[in-house]
Amino acid sequence: MVFNRPYRASREQDNLVAVLDSGHIQGDGRFTDSASAKLKAISGAPYVLLTTSCTSALEMAALLLELSPDDEVIVPSFGFPAVATSMALRGATCVFADIDSDTGNLDPHSVAAALTERTKAVVVIHYGGVAADMEGLLALGDAHGIAIVEDNAHGLGGTWRGHGLGTIGKMGTLSFHDTKNVQCGEGGALLLSDEVLMERAGIIRDKGTDRAQFLRGGIDKYSWQDIGSSYSPSELNAAMLDAQLDEFASIQAARLRVWEMYAAALPDWAQRNDIRLMTAPADCQHTAHLYYVRTPTERHRDSLIDHLAVRGIPASFHYVPLDSSPGGLKLGRTPVPCVRTAEFAATVVRLPIWPGLSDAQVTKVVEAVTSFAV
Repeated sequence: MVFNRPYRASREQDNLVAVLDSGHIQGDGRFTDSASAKLKAISGAPYVLLTTSCTSALEMAALLLELSPDDEVIVPSFGFPAVATSMALRGATCVFADIDSDTGNLDPHSVAAALTERTKAVVVIHYGGVAADMEGLLALGDAHGIAIVEDNAHGLGGTWRGHGLGTIGKMGTLSFHDTKNVQCGEGGALLLSDEVLMERAGIIRDKGTDRAQFLRGGIDKYSWQDIGSSYSPSELNAAMLDAQLDEFASIQAARLRVWEMYAAALPDWAQRNDIRLMTAPADCQHTAHLYYVRTPTERHRDSLIDHLAVRGIPASFHYVPLDSSPGGLKLGRTPVPCVRTAEFAATVVRLPIWPGLSDAQVTKVVEAVTSFAV
């Protein structure tokens, strides 16, 4: 058994051959257009720009925010380093805030304690495809004139009170890395709702030029307009992504089946052993990107991972807290200790979850997990 296996869509090979035969292998061809339209339909975002990665989309968000060394950006300490490096690249100071213990998501109270007159934005991660407390975060953003950026690498198709994750704040980002529900090896997207912002984002994405407008016939030549970089993926990546998006509903249904089997089978064991199970608030639809359990201590976490490995079940912990990492100590600050982040990171164990897991395999995981005693 493997911890994760990238999904293979039925039309991937046909799409890739079509790109190679077309001679248009660079980005922004018909598959980029098709995949972007499908992402709009799934997410509800008015505007979608495919990128080379979620990191690239976050870097574009930092450029659109016009960050400078005078600015601070609040980010969750529990998260992938890209959420911080993308802001630090623009010279901004990363200010690390704590999470709530129920979801692993950014805690608005911790954000409020980290605010200063230099705060320009808050980046929120929807961990595991479970929506963060957007009501509290949006209220802070509105009260202080601060942009909310959603790192929605885990959450395509997830919702908060009926709103698509990644479309609630000023900007949202997606990931199509091969560990994600929908993947094309490496890829991402920037989600926007503002037309003016979209126009500038298109220039930033295309090396700082107005080439896209030229290709649409809007101008007779293109030139350097703004700061930017090469953020558009090749048409090969877009073709693979397009095939995956055709099967999005099936992918999600298969992952939810696995998630729900874990959720139904583990509560009695969890109660006996002081284990906390992954849950989702009632006002959101999660994406079954991952399923985790929380052990009482770090020692129990390591013991559970070893216990499962002996039985042929791969399991994993997750992020090293950003506030205590070498990069975080160098490029950020932590106004209030991120105690809950440290506890969450030391006790979380992720179980295998991917669409091809059979019922028998899930049962094998459950049997191995429930044979562990604290």
